Amino acid sequence: MRQILVYGDSLSWGIIPGTRSRLSFAQRWPGAMEALLARSGHDVRVIEDCLNGRRTVWDDPFKHGRNGLVGLEQRIEVSSPLALVVLLLGTNDFQSMHELNAWHSAQGVAVLVRAIRAAPIEPGMPAPPILIVAPPPAQAAKGAMAPKFEGADVKSQGLTEALAAVALELGCPFYDAGRAVRVSRVDGVHLDASEHLALAAALAREVAALLDAEAS
Repeated sequence: MRQILVYGDSLSWGIIPGTRSRLSFAQRWPGAMEALLARSGHDVRVIEDCLNGRRTVWDDPFKHGRNGLVGLEQRIEVSSPLALVVLLLGTNDFQSMHELNAWHSAQGVAVLVRAIRAAPIEPGMPAPPILIVAPPPAQAAKGAMAPKFEGADVKSQGLTEALAAVALELGCPFYDAGRAVRVSRVDGVHLDASEHLALAAALAREVAALLDAEAS
């Protein structure tokens, strides 16, 4: 069995838009992806490390522990050996308390990639390949999300292209989640249950190809 680590935020944790509730493992995209990979003959276990509000490399002034860089190398060590790390972050870099743009967020992802590659894994264990996934474009935030994500739809413009450039520079495979899904009309930030399943299907194809390439 090969292990895949999903390192993400609330889009992967599975928060139900407009609530503080969570989709079940089978409903959220990491769990649905695991099931799809199993059906296609890939013996995998998907490990979720997804934290609501997680940034790439910045702190949340109101909640402790949302800096995605802090402790990342140890998280890789804990879960090793890993066949793949799926990195889907960036949305929270554009919360209203941050004056960041797409380039800043993409550079944050680059720092995370370098940290994963520097993780102190056991001798003989390979450094895992890293699939960088660009989050779907943010829309104007609604409801309880509106104050927190005010202006995120503008500040995040160009994130997909900036992440694609970082992936190319660092030799990482890349996928644009915006090709498969859109954020919810309920809050303009998160994913509806149907979109989790759509993203799972899209990423299962990408991950299967990567796993097959590694095995050949």
